[in-house]
Amino acid sequence: MSDPKPQYLGVLPDHGRFPYSAITQRDTYRWPNGSGLAVYLALNIEHFAFGQGMGAAIGPLSPQPDVLNYSWREYGNRVGAWRCLDLFRQLDLPFASLINTALYDHCPELVQACVDQGSELVGHGHSNAERQGGWHEDDEKQMLQMCADLMQRHSGCRPTGWLSPWISESLVTPDLLAETGYTYTLNWCHDDQPIRMSTRNAQGLWSVPYPQELNDIPMIVARQMDGKDFAQMLIDQLDEMLEQSCHQPLVMGIALHPYLVGQPYRLRHLRRALQHLAQARRDGLVWVTTPGEIAQQATQRSV
Repeated sequence: MSDPKPQYLGVLPDHGRFPYSAITQRDTYRWPNGSGLAVYLALNIEHFAFGQGMGAAIGPLSPQPDVLNYSWREYGNRVGAWRCLDLFRQLDLPFASLINTALYDHCPELVQACVDQGSELVGHGHSNAERQGGWHEDDEKQMLQMCADLMQRHSGCRPTGWLSPWISESLVTPDLLAETGYTYTLNWCHDDQPIRMSTRNAQGLWSVPYPQELNDIPMIVARQMDGKDFAQMLIDQLDEMLEQSCHQPLVMGIALHPYLVGQPYRLRHLRRALQHLAQARRDGLVWVTTPGEIAQQATQRSV
């Protein structure tokens, strides 16, 4: 019997959202404070269903109800997020809160504390116990609309940005985001600059770089990196990107989950890394901002 014919011979299937572009061959500009590096903090505040659905795990998965892993994640809402908010306040650092709208039923005071501290609110699904990639288009669109409506109703601000739970997309997610009023997505990690994505309506959608390396879940949970090593990675990334940004504008995102970095021994190391960032900000070397501000600057440049 002959070997099966290779599936792809020639041009591979493509997403069609943006063309290839080498970062060394693009226009040069500066961010609003004159620096070449924009940095944002993304605090992922999530809520999970008890006894069902998905969720990161610190230990082996158990038959539901998986009390160990559920309660470990819930530590982030009860303790860790509040410690992170205190740290951001002490260092006078702006940040974005990527929220599940189920938090409005579970712990609305936490979302309100983020709003009171001036945080941008970014849509992050209703719960991280589920992901949208396999849903019917109408169901996915309804969920995107519902999350925006809930955030408008409870927090008085309609989100312009979106990060899918588990970064799960269907083939039409960018189209649905544009059609339901979102202007940027954090789902793609393919670049160090904002990239315009094509959608089936003329509006389009900005892709703001979101980190999968500078992200505590893959680093600490998947790769079992120590908190001090994660903090050093943040410092090294900042220092290296500062050098690279002398020649062209770049974006550095930092993705944090309070049930991870809100643990006291990890928070101690995160404090060291963010003190380094705060000093670079005081020295005028970086623009510490939010992903929404980055998308807004990209929009203004494209007009």
